[in-house]
Amino acid sequence: MRALIKIGGSLLDDPASRHDLARQIAAVAASGVQVAVVHGGGKQMTRFLEERGIKSTFVRGLRVTTRETIDAVLKVLAGSVNTQLAAALGSAGARTVGLTGIDSGVAVAEQLDPELGFVGRVISSDASLLSTLTGAGYMPVIACVAGGANGEVFNVNGDSMAVAVASAWKADRLVFLTDVLGVLDASKTILPLLTIEDCRRLIAEGIATGGMQAKLDAATSAVSNGVAEVRIVRGSDARIVSRVFAGEGAGSRIVGGAN
Repeated sequence: MRALIKIGGSLLDDPASRHDLARQIAAVAASGVQVAVVHGGGKQMTRFLEERGIKSTFVRGLRVTTRETIDAVLKVLAGSVNTQLAAALGSAGARTVGLTGIDSGVAVAEQLDPELGFVGRVISSDASLLSTLTGAGYMPVIACVAGGANGEVFNVNGDSMAVAVASAWKADRLVFLTDVLGVLDASKTILPLLTIEDCRRLIAEGIATGGMQAKLDAATSAVSNGVAEVRIVRGSDARIVSRVFAGEGAGSRIVGGAN
């Protein structure tokens, strides 16, 4: 099995949480699953900029990324956050390789909107490097930074990055470790299994909005591109990664049809 795990930056900010998730992910890899990790770092980015007197501006939920900000993206996402996560996974027994989307064309992007500056939309992903690394027993740990056709460096939304990479790598499972229990219906009850049609209905009826709408859009895109299933779970729940890969029904599972 190939599994891509996307970790939100807030789950990595606390060392205890970071090491707990690292131990679980390393154990999954040790069981024979080929694992790649994509991570964010928005919380860390905001703090880094605030410490330097730079205010973060968001448009439609995306950080406006100036030349000054993209330098911070490299220092924080591709630097400290990536290295700390790789180190935590390494201490748990994984053979990690820290990467960004720029490495070997893992993620090539173009400017999403001039209003957003150096925010990119992934237009292609070459997963050859990931296949080579995971086939040799290594675990790629990928920061959400992509390269442009003309040498640009782009800040990329973590969910979009995860979908692009998982699709190109032909992952069997994409797991979003988030700050929510899963996908909720109108009565705030967790929906354990959803199809693409179910996701579209939740969005159309205004039940899934904001961040959850974005997650469902990402999930349906991944499943449409051949990823067998997407799981949306709360990353802070006890043993959540272990439970997902043990077959427990935590969170929400999105598939192409009624499985």
